[in-house]
Amino acid sequence: MESLFLGCIWKHDKIYVILVAIVFAILTLVFDTLPRPAYSELEKRDLATFPSFSLDSLWSGAYAEGIGSWFSDTQPYRDKFMTFSMAVKDWMVLKTGDDHVTFHASTETPDEFADAEVDIPQEEVFVDDGRSPKEYVNKLTADEKAKVANAGIVIVGRDENVRALMCYGGSAKAGTPYANVCNLYHKELPGVNIYCMIIPSAAAFYMPEKVQNMSKDQSATIRNIFSHLDAEVHAVDVYTILGNHAEEDIYLRTDHHWSPLGAFYAAKKFAEVADVPFHDIMDTVYYQPDTVRNFVGSMYGYSKDIAVKKAPEDFIFYRPLKAEYETTFQNYTIDENYQITSVGTPHKESFFKDFRHGSSMAYSTFMGGDTKLTQVRTDAPNTRRLLILKDSYGNALPGYLFYSFQEIHVVDGRYFTHNMKDYVRKHEITDVLFANNIFQACGGRYRAYEFFLTMPDGCVDNPSTAFYKNRAKDEAPADTIRQETKDSVSADIPSVQEDNVSDSTRMEAPVSSPVSPEPSDSMVLEPKAETEGEEQAIANDSI
Repeated sequence: MESLFLGCIWKHDKIYVILVAIVFAILTLVFDTLPRPAYSELEKRDLATFPSFSLDSLWSGAYAEGIGSWFSDTQPYRDKFMTFSMAVKDWMVLKTGDDHVTFHASTETPDEFADAEVDIPQEEVFVDDGRSPKEYVNKLTADEKAKVANAGIVIVGRDENVRALMCYGGSAKAGTPYANVCNLYHKELPGVNIYCMIIPSAAAFYMPEKVQNMSKDQSATIRNIFSHLDAEVHAVDVYTILGNHAEEDIYLRTDHHWSPLGAFYAAKKFAEVADVPFHDIMDTVYYQPDTVRNFVGSMYGYSKDIAVKKAPEDFIFYRPLKAEYETTFQNYTIDENYQITSVGTPHKESFFKDFRHGSSMAYSTFMGGDTKLTQVRTDAPNTRRLLILKDSYGNALPGYLFYSFQEIHVVDGRYFTHNMKDYVRKHEITDVLFANNIFQACGGRYRAYEFFLTMPDGCVDNPSTAFYKNRAKDEAPADTIRQETKDSVSADIPSVQEDNVSDSTRMEAPVSSPVSPEPSDSMVLEPKAETEGEEQAIANDSI
């Protein structure tokens, strides 16, 4: 009897061993033989590469460590497994661990805020001097649940109304060096009109009151920057006009950028300050709307919250119909450290790129990305020539100004190889617009702009990227949130080229080269339930 029992156990053990062996064989086939990805669309980053062999790396152990990192970071179907894992976690409502989504805001209003009244400035007492942004109090998402995801991102709303917000941690006194650079351009470029536009993030308008302490007041920072501008430098207050239209889709819900509609209102304000002609996008004589449906942007990868994935949105942009214009691009080739290695030959292409429905690259509709110098010549009835110094937020602005300026030159703060004074003189620039989001204005972008004024023509070393990569390594505190993401979908994705793709076919534009992360020492708060939070410098390669 005993032998019969042991025989049964052995029989079942063999079955178990065989099943385990089959599972391991399948896993080996999947993970060791199938193609390994080089880029994570979910996390918007390049994955680890196989290390180069050297005797020193072998001896130090770095070679073996590099192989291990490559092996684990490039598992086949990596993004699919991660997406499945996020879906399971969302279903189970996991609440533990720093890397998991955690519910932060209670559904109940704390007693101390239950009956509080908000003092909203009246329209008649607001003085629109261009340097005093109007206070904005969010009432749109005040009653929504909020949860905190990876990297200090707050998720608000439900179902198709989900919105992901990136917390801002800059102080009220931040951005003064940026203002000083605007003043320096006014001094070094006599006769040229200088404008300063600070673009707030969506958190300024949609952060629920219950978690307002997660993100600092952006209007205070903007007010400080404007207060340090010389009287002759024009402040462009887009905070107020965006707040006036906050009930509209002025920011993308699933991406860290504003929407083309938000950029339109900002362009309208700028045209008013610059005193140039301007046409409304609602006038179908001058503009035609176009849509990329089912768009899910960068905030899905940043937050790793499946709720964002489940809430795609329409990316609606506007093509000018009556403007005659010609766009010339000069592309930059960059290395793995995002430094310029070569400069391409100027070539003519369409300003607007076409992407298929469902593409996460939709924000690259404008110019196809950041790694290039763009020049647009129009038939505008004046001799005004505009130079836009921008980050990825600024990509959405030029298309609304084709009726306003005879020429528009677009320069990204990370990629420029000319002496700025020579460039302005050569192209007879009449107007210079600084158009950067608030993270960049409070970060180190001003160093690059300052350097442009004195650097020799043909220089490929931009100080901003190197400075912040070193700072991230040497100075960032151990508990600092690290967000290894790229700027823009034009900073999230590779630059693209247009292959004469029509609206009807809408094929994905081919990838040409990686883009630079947006270096910044801007402040991003790590949300904490019990405190207002303190400012933390972040190695933030994204905004």
